[in-house]
Order: sequence, then structure tokens, then C-alpha cells
Amino acid sequence: MAADPYFGHAFVFRNRRGDRLKLLLWDGLGFWLLYRRLDQGRLHWPKADTGAVELSAAQWAMLVEGRPWTPLPTLEKCTPTLL
Repeated sequence: MAADPYFGHAFVFRNRRGDRLKLLLWDGLGFWLLYRRLDQGRLHWPKADTGAVELSAAQWAMLVEGRPWTPLPTLEKCTPTLL
């Protein structure tokens, strides 16, 4: 299904510097346009090959909190040795 604001999809836009965010959504009566500006830091924005990305609720929460939501690299296994 294509993204449609009337079916609960939200549209999020970020500026080039990555410190401002706009959210467009429909609540059943009208559209809401929310705007957030960070005083410090940048938003960790996902890379999109198609121009659109689907986020889970957890990923969205991490994005607006300014935390990176991409998976952390796995660490190499090491075996303990007795000296």
C-alpha cells in the first residue's frame, strides 16, 4: 500500500543540516504540522534508496531523541585464556 495520510501514515521531513524536523499527519479532522528544532547536535537520519523509509515506533522514538537507531556493529568473539 502506498503512503496515505488518511490511513494513518505520517510524513517526516528533515532539513539539509539535520537540525530541524517537520511532521505532517492527519488526525481525522485536519492536518497537523509539527516542527522541531534542535539547539545542539544533529538528527541521525536513515539512508533511503527509494526516497522513503518505514520506521517502527521504537526507531521513531530514537530518531526524535537524537539517538542513532541503526544496529550497532557486532563484536568479535574472544575466548578467555588463563595466564
